[in-house]
Amino acid sequence: FLSPLVADAEMLGTPDPELAATMGFSGFGKKARTFDLEAMFEQTRRTAVERSRKVLEAREREKEDQTEKEFRIPCSDSSASASSATGARSMLTERETVCSESEDNSNEELSGPSMQSQSSAKGPTEDTDDDEDDEFIGPPLPPGFKDSDDDNDNDDTEEEDNNPVKKIPDSHEITLQHGTKTVSALGLDPSGARLITGGYDYDVKFWDFAGMDASLQAFRSLQPCECHQIKSLQYSSTGDVILVVSGNSQAKVLDRDGFPVMECIKGDQYIVDMTNTKGHTAMLNSGCWHPKIKEEFLTCSNDGTVRTWDVNNEKKHKSVFKPRSVQGKRVIPTTCTYSRDGKLIAAGCQDGSIQIWDRNMSVHTKFHCRQAHATGTDTSCLTFSYDGTILASRGGDDTLKIWDIRQFKKPLNSADGLPSFFPMTDCCFSPDDKILVTGTSVKKGGGSGKLFFFYRETFQKLYEIEVTDASVVRCLWHPKLNQIMVGTGNGLAKVYYDPVKSQRGAKLCVVKTKRKERQAETLTQDYIITPHALPMFREPRQRSTRKQLEKDRLDPMKSHKPEPPVAGAGRGGRVGTHGVTLSSYIVKNIALDKTDDSNPREAILRHAKEAEENPYWVAPAYAK
Repeated sequence: FLSPLVADAEMLGTPDPELAATMGFSGFGKKARTFDLEAMFEQTRRTAVERSRKVLEAREREKEDQTEKEFRIPCSDSSASASSATGARSMLTERETVCSESEDNSNEELSGPSMQSQSSAKGPTEDTDDDEDDEFIGPPLPPGFKDSDDDNDNDDTEEEDNNPVKKIPDSHEITLQHGTKTVSALGLDPSGARLITGGYDYDVKFWDFAGMDASLQAFRSLQPCECHQIKSLQYSSTGDVILVVSGNSQAKVLDRDGFPVMECIKGDQYIVDMTNTKGHTAMLNSGCWHPKIKEEFLTCSNDGTVRTWDVNNEKKHKSVFKPRSVQGKRVIPTTCTYSRDGKLIAAGCQDGSIQIWDRNMSVHTKFHCRQAHATGTDTSCLTFSYDGTILASRGGDDTLKIWDIRQFKKPLNSADGLPSFFPMTDCCFSPDDKILVTGTSVKKGGGSGKLFFFYRETFQKLYEIEVTDASVVRCLWHPKLNQIMVGTGNGLAKVYYDPVKSQRGAKLCVVKTKRKERQAETLTQDYIITPHALPMFREPRQRSTRKQLEKDRLDPMKSHKPEPPVAGAGRGGRVGTHGVTLSSYIVKNIALDKTDDSNPREAILRHAKEAEENPYWVAPAYAK
């Protein structure tokens, strides 16, 4: 009696659910499917070949569009537009024919219906699988078409080129608290991951942008040169070692974590000719690394020499350069630097001159300018532009000048009215070499220290930033980060950045929330109080340090109490204070102890009656 029902179910193609539920067959009317694995693999392989072919065609199409855009000259005439439209149509028809031919070829290779018909048969549920293919389907964009985002980007870049102020990343700032005294040295490693600051408080602090959170704390602080002010800090070209120049005569090299690598030797200060000493004999002024050779660095000192050193040889300098005044006398170099290619060495001297040597020839200067700055002032900074042709000098005569070293007689441009009270006030070029930056000094309570930006070509003042109510000593514009670091006279290191224009650096640490203090760090020690324990197991209760100190004071061994003087006859090998003679006994008893142990109030009131009857001191004075 089931045969008609089965026949009906087979005709319909689907089992009757009520019948299946009644009979207890969940899969009633379904047939077992057989799979041909080889056919499936072959189908998959063909599908992959087809997809890769389509991707390659789309890429070729994009390349053709780009070449057409490059060679296409836009025409404003209607005829030109009409011709371009017809050309586009013809190109489209050509492309369509090519596409149709390729599709015909692919259809010849494939057995069964085409991919498009299969995808249309699949229905809307499987469209998401073919989104990747849909990116490449359809006619190419017309040659004159541009995305609106590209237009906006081009407009922004054009505006930035026209207005260099927009390139200055100063929309945001963070403040790193180095200490309370002047931040006299700043250094950033080439990758921009770590900042080091040094100051008049002898400290060098390490700041790791990736490891810092919003509390902005240094991860290491040390005093590499004991009680000497830090004059200069700089990472080498590879960023693995740091040059530390301080107020003593020996420069130091530290590794990335602050551990000493080498210390320059001190010269013999009793030798007159500075060439014959192995190192500096007086206070250092400045120093810097060679831009190409990672083991070589340069220092200048009050002994009137500029010396180059090798990290691997701390026993002796490599070469000595001796700046000379017009009269041929010794003159003190206050700052020194390498050119960008490392072939020249420049020094600014106390007589106002700038002297430049060839690195390989230490006797005669290659370029020099005798009256670059006012005589007797400390030229605090020399820096070469990134293209290597321009030299900028920051003078102690409140000026900033730029020079072409090929025409070194007079400056290309000069700006004055920039007060400088520090022997390390510096200047630097922007990463695109178009802007020159320097800071100004102020006296206490005399306003705010500022950061000035000058256009290199015309020396027009573009912009200024009020940094803080103290002098701006150091400034550094890092080319990779596009961030400006500033060291100030009140112990701050500020970092200026722009979330859009700047990379990494300060952007990494401002987004991190402050870490919670661990409970173990805040509690000194956990004391377990066990009041009912036996004396043997009872722990000593916590006592305050004051009580412990008082107890120690009573202990003669701990407090090292001196022995009291011997009273009466001497004993224990010590002579008595007064001896045992008659004269000493009389002397001892003359000054007897006459302390009055009576009530002090009664002792005073004893004279009250006499004072009332016969006033002698106070009353007559007030009466008169």
